[in-house]
Amino acid sequence: MMDSHIHTSGDTICAISTAPGVGGIAVARVSGENAIEVVQRIWRGKPLDKMKSHTAHLGTLLDSHGEPLDQAVITLFLAPASFTGENVVELGVHGSLFVQRELLNALMGAGARLAEHGEFTRRAFVAKKIDLAQAEAVADVIASNSRAAHRIAMNQMRGGYSKKLSMLRDKLLELASLLELELDFSEEEVEFASRQHLLELAQAVHSEVTSLHGSFAHGAALKQGIPVAIVGATNAGKSSLLNALLGDDRAIVSDIHGTTRDVVEDTLEIGDYLFRFMDTAGLRSTTDTIEQIGITRSLKAIANASIVLLVIDPADESVAETYSRVAEEMMQSQAKLITLVNKSDLNPEQKLEFIPQTVTQIAISCVTMQGLDTLRQQLSDTAKEISGNNTADILVTNARHAEILQHATQSSSRIIGGLTAGLSGDFIAQDVRETIHHLGAITGTITTTDILTTIFSRFCIGK
Repeated sequence: MMDSHIHTSGDTICAISTAPGVGGIAVARVSGENAIEVVQRIWRGKPLDKMKSHTAHLGTLLDSHGEPLDQAVITLFLAPASFTGENVVELGVHGSLFVQRELLNALMGAGARLAEHGEFTRRAFVAKKIDLAQAEAVADVIASNSRAAHRIAMNQMRGGYSKKLSMLRDKLLELASLLELELDFSEEEVEFASRQHLLELAQAVHSEVTSLHGSFAHGAALKQGIPVAIVGATNAGKSSLLNALLGDDRAIVSDIHGTTRDVVEDTLEIGDYLFRFMDTAGLRSTTDTIEQIGITRSLKAIANASIVLLVIDPADESVAETYSRVAEEMMQSQAKLITLVNKSDLNPEQKLEFIPQTVTQIAISCVTMQGLDTLRQQLSDTAKEISGNNTADILVTNARHAEILQHATQSSSRIIGGLTAGLSGDFIAQDVRETIHHLGAITGTITTTDILTTIFSRFCIGK
């Protein structure tokens, strides 16, 4: 179960919840049993203690000297129907830095204290309004930088991921209870469930856990930006392509072979997805030590990419050799390959016969921009394919969860091994309990103070 020392102090906390800086509006949040009483001390308007929950009211806020500070709109959320499960008051004021600072001073003078990082969300977790996976998803929603990343985080925050874990936990509990009955009645001719049924339960859990763990690579890519390696021979037009996609001279373009010596990275949102483009050093044989280092990094970029854009100059005599080298590097990779036949403004559009029909070919020109819209659409389609083609699919995006799921994969595999080998139920039950423990660590059913402190310290103060 959750660590018994995890609790809130019960005092009233306050913070600015909007982004730091000047804006048209700033929102302060106050939470705690005495939140309404604290705000009432600096409020001139309708008596807040007589107002209903989920109502908004216009009035005046006073500063710490009792002078009018700002006209404000206050919204009330009475316990337990609030984010934190406590009384919550949100104060909308003008976004002046002075007003924000003085408002916090006035609230602290009235009996509140400044919230710690993530303390509002932590209180929601302690009040069982959300579990730990949902709490972490709150931070992901705030940090989301594309529609796809936002969609995944929202699904997790709403409990889709937690429901999946709860279903797995229920199956494990069923398995554990059947094993316990098997042990209790081992000397009697009573069979509550066959070993085959137990094995099917264990295999179903193991398959689901393995699938969740395996989704982390794609989930992390969608969250941080899908890595796209732009590769090819020297002077094929890789840097020109990056600049054309970004609409900026991000990479140096030159007729001199080997100009790009290191990986140049930048991000771009296309459709629902954020892409992290990596312009790499040209692939060729060279005795230049520095260029060789750059080529090694190019090969590493291929290995780490989810999508590889192979830029080809059809007039290059070594084009088939370059393709073969890239294809060989990708043999152990699950990355998607897209070949771009560049300089279509100089050469007639053509299909290169040595490239398999299963590999997408797009004719482009970084001068006339021909084919770039087709490329953008192909990138978006490929990203959708990578993410599972289904917006409801659950993808793991959190490194902490991925590590825990890896342990759960191993322990659930041992359950299958024990059942297959005919081991005694008490040995198998130990692995069942361990798997339940791992899944509980994701949602916070089983966790420690140190883990919670680390997680919530990454939140902004107002959340």
